[in-house]
Amino acid sequence: MRSPEPAEPLEKPRSPEPPVSRQAPPLPEPGPSGPEPQSPAQRFDPTPQASPDAVLIRRTMAEVGPVADKVTSYFYALLFVRHPDLRPLFPAAMDTQRDRLLKALLTAAEHIDNTPVLVDYLQNLGRGHRKYGTRPEHYPAVGECLIGSLSRFASAIWDAETEAAWVRAYTTISQVMIDAAAADELRAPAWWYAEVVAHDLRTPDIAVITVRPDQPYPFLAGQYTSLETPWWPRIWRHYSFASAPRSDGLLSFHVKAVPAGWVSNALVHRARPGDIIRLGPPAGSMTVDHTTDSGLLCLGGGTGIAPIKALVEDVAEHGERRPVEVFYGARTDHDLYDIDTMLRLQQSHPWLAVRPVVDQRAHLHLPDAVREYGPWNEYDAYLSGPPGMIRSGVDALRAAGIPSDRIRHDSVEELVAAGD
Repeated sequence: MRSPEPAEPLEKPRSPEPPVSRQAPPLPEPGPSGPEPQSPAQRFDPTPQASPDAVLIRRTMAEVGPVADKVTSYFYALLFVRHPDLRPLFPAAMDTQRDRLLKALLTAAEHIDNTPVLVDYLQNLGRGHRKYGTRPEHYPAVGECLIGSLSRFASAIWDAETEAAWVRAYTTISQVMIDAAAADELRAPAWWYAEVVAHDLRTPDIAVITVRPDQPYPFLAGQYTSLETPWWPRIWRHYSFASAPRSDGLLSFHVKAVPAGWVSNALVHRARPGDIIRLGPPAGSMTVDHTTDSGLLCLGGGTGIAPIKALVEDVAEHGERRPVEVFYGARTDHDLYDIDTMLRLQQSHPWLAVRPVVDQRAHLHLPDAVREYGPWNEYDAYLSGPPGMIRSGVDALRAAGIPSDRIRHDSVEELVAAGD
């Protein structure tokens, strides 16, 4: 999960003052372990470096923060009443989807002046939204209703200048997504079908699931994808690949069933060999740079050990002997469900060290354990796990002397906390 300000917009809009309905994006989806967003009021902190449009957009978000639920409810009401033909693009149950609007707006507001981060984020979204059936002609309706909802609930500060800022930003944002989807359509399907070929229940709530895609599926170790089950159509969830690309083309995922988690519970408790699921495109930048010989410092918490295992395999397959230090964090010994696999890798590769860190046994959290070793200034760091672990891990690694640009994780919402 990767830690990744110009006054000009991301790209020049197609027209200088486009109407509201020109283009605005559908709702982005969170990364594989994206954190709960802070309230907009907590995040609103316009700095002298912020562009005028960024200041107005963040001010809007601060204004609507206390009534975020009403904003999202009104947005969807407008969208489905005015454009009922778009309803089939969304899941039958909208509870999780509603939260994504606020997360998407928070992300855009935070990074509106950070062109490289925002463009990369939006391009992934544009590619990923192909699996929902999103087309360029859908964007105007979403933009119209989104700005309609914001203007209603931010009426105390809403004016022509604020509306123009939102129109400019979302015209550009949506064009980045549309262009990325169009380019991706030339080289890859919108989704892949995959058959479950193995289902290994490691604990009562964690399963290792192996699938065979119906056609070649190119990806890199450390990346993630989205999965849809046949039991919950149009509901997609992100999971990291648990191995480097294999010669047999099989893909593995570590899935933990979480309370009220429709997809995770279906995959852990219902899926069986022979079932067919759908895969979205690969995404994520927590990959190994094979042009350097820097050591790898890897922190994996819970099922976050899955992409860490994939990174270790990737280094091994490249025949490198660069040092790799893995800290495998868990709350209890029971939660170290993949420790045997990691220890076997350690026995096979002398450059690999695996250190389990169990909170309840040593009363020591993963970042605290990392501080006891080192030095780490010559290492590239990789973090994968729960949002709280990512936040505390980034702080610990920076304190240990690792520059921010060498700390990698794929949770976009964490970028500000990581100190961009």
